[in-house]
Amino acid sequence: MSNVQVAVVTGSNKGIGFAIVRALCKQFPGDVYLTARDPSRGREAVAKLQEEGLHVLFHQLDIDDLQSIRALRDFLKEKYGGLNVLVNNAGIAFKVHDTTPFAVQAEVTLKTNFFGTRNVCTELLPLVKPYGRVVNVSSMVSSSALGGCSRELQEKFRSDTITEDELVELMTKFVEDTKKSVHEKEGWPNTAYGVSKIGVTVLSRIQARMLNEKRKGDHILLNACCPGWVRTDMAGPKATKSPDEGAETPVYLALLPSDADGPHGQFLSNKTVRTW
Repeated sequence: MSNVQVAVVTGSNKGIGFAIVRALCKQFPGDVYLTARDPSRGREAVAKLQEEGLHVLFHQLDIDDLQSIRALRDFLKEKYGGLNVLVNNAGIAFKVHDTTPFAVQAEVTLKTNFFGTRNVCTELLPLVKPYGRVVNVSSMVSSSALGGCSRELQEKFRSDTITEDELVELMTKFVEDTKKSVHEKEGWPNTAYGVSKIGVTVLSRIQARMLNEKRKGDHILLNACCPGWVRTDMAGPKATKSPDEGAETPVYLALLPSDADGPHGQFLSNKTVRTW
């Protein structure tokens, strides 16, 4: 089936991820996979879309579990010979009034949002076919959190030469600093979610650079984006956008035409490149 195109959306049994899958089912010329940690929730979500007359497929994926990521990798390799569109949407956020200690929030949030997303990329990016599209769902909070970092950290996160290993070191340091209650003294902002999304945005910039160096002729475009403030379990009912509106920018990036040479390595919101 290597001539059949395939798209995968992580964390897509509800919220923005579900809306991205719905839009791709309507616009993407191939197989679309909804993924979820919990197979029963995933299949329930698939059934909802099938009731709308859409053709959608399911594969289990827990981005916190390397074995689960590798099982998806092997499945895609065997069935499709690779991957055409990857949308890294899976993520978590603690509620503002959550009383969980900040150090625990930092460790748990970065484990999924940064390290889990990175593991998916490590395993699946090599499978992305020429003219493939990769979208890492970040957040405008990454920009405001960057503004809350010390000047030294800002310079590191804005650097055009920062490596993935250096970024991993910084993300790990943030978690360690929160455990010692010195994160603010060390120049970090007081938001675990914000720092995790700085990680996602910077990781995207690094990955795009690597693609330019190693696979320039493959015309793969990889970007990070902010869906906006969206009414989901995560953001709450007061948010300004519906999930379908939140899906617009990720879907736009996932479906960039084959003759597009950009955006690439950028951070977008409302389909517009933002300064990082």
